[in-house]
Amino acid sequence: MTRRRFYAPPGAFAAGGVTLSEEESKHLRDVLRLRAGDGAQVFDGEGREFACVVSGVGGRGEGARLEVRGAVEPPSPESPLGLTLAVALLKGEKFDLVVQKATELGATRVAPVETKRSDVRLRDESSGSKRVERWRRLALEAAKQSGRARVPAVEEPAPFAAFVGRAPREHEARALFAEGGGAPLDSLTTAGRPPAVVALVGPEGGWEEEEIELARAHGWRIITLGGRTLRAETAAITVCALLQNLFGDLK
Repeated sequence: MTRRRFYAPPGAFAAGGVTLSEEESKHLRDVLRLRAGDGAQVFDGEGREFACVVSGVGGRGEGARLEVRGAVEPPSPESPLGLTLAVALLKGEKFDLVVQKATELGATRVAPVETKRSDVRLRDESSGSKRVERWRRLALEAAKQSGRARVPAVEEPAPFAAFVGRAPREHEARALFAEGGGAPLDSLTTAGRPPAVVALVGPEGGWEEEEIELARAHGWRIITLGGRTLRAETAAITVCALLQNLFGDLK
């Protein structure tokens, strides 16, 4: 059975009801062909989900309106791990794939990072904004597909030095994943079970030595995954899965 599940930001909820966007309304009306009186669920992207009943399907610039009947549990639970996946900018569909799979694997945040060997060079602020807008749409679509009620935040691209120089949050573990010269993954457990992890994965060409040393100087732990060289997108997805297995809910 097709899942009758829609997204609306918190601001769309008011007076016991919720109004869907034009895109979501079109899906409700023209694809699922729902009508007044039909049941559906709406999530707000921040972890809350509600049982609703369609009160009007909208049309011609008017969004579908649903009556909120009460809070319900989302189809999929959120991981107890606050996982930020930071990845060097990758070409085209490679970064799209990372955003999609990181969302499915329960990441709470995706951070694009500009490194010395990044596959992509942003031409200007407009170029970066368009990419971020696309990644945010992909994160929303992946959250809807995977049953999550929380949509991961996708940050604006940040230069490497600025990103690794950020002050860590309380009880946050920070790990830079490199091809060699680092500690094994299970070394992250020596300080207990962190509630939050920032995992930083490099580009296809690997890290410059000075980037690794800068991260180390800011307190990042250098971690190496086995002896095989992985593609950047493979490494990013693998890191997500391993950290969720180690500290989250992927058992």
